[in-house]
Amino acid sequence: MTIFKKIKDLQEFLQLQNGKIVGFVPTMGALHNGHRSLIEKAKANAEIVVCSIFVNPTQFNDKADFEKYPVTTDADIALLMDSGCDVLFLPEVAEMYPDGLEKGSIYDFGYLETVLEGAMRPGHFKGVGQIVSRLLNIVQPNKLFMGQKDYQQCMIVRDLLRQMGKADTIELVICPTRREADGLAMSSRNRRLSEPQRVLSGILYQCLVSIQSKKSTDSFALVQKECTDLLKAKGIEPEYVALADAGDLKILDNYDGNDSMVALIAAKVGNVRLIDNLILE
Repeated sequence: MTIFKKIKDLQEFLQLQNGKIVGFVPTMGALHNGHRSLIEKAKANAEIVVCSIFVNPTQFNDKADFEKYPVTTDADIALLMDSGCDVLFLPEVAEMYPDGLEKGSIYDFGYLETVLEGAMRPGHFKGVGQIVSRLLNIVQPNKLFMGQKDYQQCMIVRDLLRQMGKADTIELVICPTRREADGLAMSSRNRRLSEPQRVLSGILYQCLVSIQSKKSTDSFALVQKECTDLLKAKGIEPEYVALADAGDLKILDNYDGNDSMVALIAAKVGNVRLIDNLILE
């Protein structure tokens, strides 16, 4: 695996690849087996796999959250090498934001950035659009691999590709969420959980499964209340338990038998904020 820290060096390398299909996996590091699955998917569908590790300051609306974000570069490099990644792009903040954090293209995602994660984390998706657009312009991939765990972010990036005029040249590949044995979605934040908190966290997935299993028997409002009450009873602070159209994230008041739906959940376990989702069968 070749490691680049400078945009110029990475681009010169990619220009020498003679038109090979480039698969790109953008990350913020603290890699786990969910990231490994993205690399493996990219390996199976591209000829050159590029992974980036960059903890992007502009997408953190909470400075403390940014400062607590785990940095495990040596372990990340080992995982990428073991996964067969070809290229790691590992830039510093000054490389990605040479003119300062406030400069650069700002995208308007409309409704998508006003609900759920957008409502809970104002400005978050502006930062996502800012950094992902820069990375895409640098790497110029043919395929972009992202995990379904960040479902709303995937919808944001899909719209970003449209706004950048790259929807026809970059294929967005959304990969299934990788889970622990108890269903907890793999996440870099999980390592901040204490052991008792980690045991409790599996309840988030149980709630999503309950939302799916009861779609033919109960109203969503009833299931939503059951899940919220259960989380609170376990000492978990729910932020939202929601049902939405899987295509455009329009919030639904009740189950809709005609459209594909996604259940989404966000909650704080102690001071660790976790999100998850499940596309309803």
